[in-house]
Amino acid sequence: MKVKSIVKLGAVAALATVSLAACGTSSSSSKQAKDQTLTWMESSTLPTMDNSLATDVVSGETLNNTGEGLLKFGKNSSTHPGVAKSYTKSKDGKTYTFNLRKSNWSNGDKVTARDFVYGWQRTVNPKTGSQYAYLYADVLNANAIMKGKKAVSTLGIKAVGDYKVKVTLVHPVSYFPTLVAQTAFFPQNKTAVTKYGKKYATNAKDNVYNGPFKLTYWTGTSDNWTLSKNSKYWDAKNVKLGKIKFSAVKDPQTALSQYQSGKLDAIYLSGQQPKNYKNDKDYHARNSSRVTYIELNEKKDSMMRNKKARQALSLVLNRKQFVNKVMDDGSKVATGIVTSGLAIRNGKDFAKEGTIPAATEHNVAKAQKLWKQALKETGRKSYALTLMADDTAEGKSTTEYVQSQWSKLSNFKVTNSNLPYKTRLSRSASGQFDAVVTLWGADFPDPITDLSLFTSDNTYNNGKWSNKTYDKLINDATTTNANKPAARWQNMVDAQKVLLKDQGIIPVSQSGKPQLVKSKVKGVVYFPVSSNWDFSKAYIANK
Repeated sequence: MKVKSIVKLGAVAALATVSLAACGTSSSSSKQAKDQTLTWMESSTLPTMDNSLATDVVSGETLNNTGEGLLKFGKNSSTHPGVAKSYTKSKDGKTYTFNLRKSNWSNGDKVTARDFVYGWQRTVNPKTGSQYAYLYADVLNANAIMKGKKAVSTLGIKAVGDYKVKVTLVHPVSYFPTLVAQTAFFPQNKTAVTKYGKKYATNAKDNVYNGPFKLTYWTGTSDNWTLSKNSKYWDAKNVKLGKIKFSAVKDPQTALSQYQSGKLDAIYLSGQQPKNYKNDKDYHARNSSRVTYIELNEKKDSMMRNKKARQALSLVLNRKQFVNKVMDDGSKVATGIVTSGLAIRNGKDFAKEGTIPAATEHNVAKAQKLWKQALKETGRKSYALTLMADDTAEGKSTTEYVQSQWSKLSNFKVTNSNLPYKTRLSRSASGQFDAVVTLWGADFPDPITDLSLFTSDNTYNNGKWSNKTYDKLINDATTTNANKPAARWQNMVDAQKVLLKDQGIIPVSQSGKPQLVKSKVKGVVYFPVSSNWDFSKAYIANK
């Protein structure tokens, strides 16, 4: 195969690591404080440090700063150098060759091409049980491996010596560089995985790290964890922070008090806080690609398999009231599973092109009519369900509001269950729910990152909604029309309309991400997709 072009990443990196205006100026124009410790709020505890098993933004954020893949996300979700200093793409778009820099794990081992081969193979191996394995679907033989039909050794990734990785795809994938920036595509140290066995990545010490920081405190269940500068990182000389101390603080008022007393340098705001602090010099409203939606367990209950019932549950919700009166944090009404601003083609936003207004409208009279019909069609006189969500302030506000709206439907009892984040994730994945409030953040800037969730065999399709037309449209978008931008876009537009018309999910809102960040915190890079934060260029300035 002839090589079409070689992509040099140095210039991109120079642009991508420029700090957000909201976070301050570069270190050259501001003197650094002696104590380079950043204290950062999280709303939930850290579930896992196994990048094959991580599914949430808290794990992703931590992994993104303790590990590094072939490429990294930067400002505005652009990609820039990671372990790969350059890469080539074949003319037909199906072969990528990544040229690796010399780097090390935190234990001194070299990071080699074989670590990427092992990490990728471990993630797609069905014995691992990775929910993110589906991201590998475009890599040669990945689907057959995930179904147990081929050996993991046949995956389309090869080590060419120590410092070259060759990847073969089934078909061209325009967004492939953004895929390899995901934590699910990070390298893994086989020696460490084998040595630590079942304890691997369940605490700070039973792991190794190749990123700018290493995890130095985390028990596996603690509400706080600490990252320390990794002296073995290839670019350690440019890492300014000595430590990052994360604290899971679920109560917004407690978080605010800790921020005001200096115990936290950055917090997320919720409830009335964004309105109260939006004029504060430390206030920052981030764009977010995260959507909140409700999944209904169709496998468990015939009522949830009834389309009219699902439509009624959607129609009775007043989303405008929810985002403007309840959340009031910059959230928007969701028009589908794909968030606004994520993907633009020919000046048109996918979120607007791929919507069905009836799927998110507010019409109580129509909802009541459909609900009564659903009760009759399923042979019921009444119905009850439990609505599950996180035990965060946002989770509680959401369930309370949805409960108040759903209770307007005749002979319908709703019980709320707000659980710890890790427990909610586990129960969602295992189907132990009636209805669940799910939060999903796009992994890369393409609609397929959201739409692929609801194919019949996707492990993230917790509600088990299934539609053959939808499956075909997504398959066409990722195979037949993979290299035909217009046709692929239309496939995805049509797919979202199928999902919404059948009310396969109930979209609720596109999240805002309001924060207070101390002005002394400089150089933090935020990107709306995937793991959100890169602290490798951050530092604490003198006041």
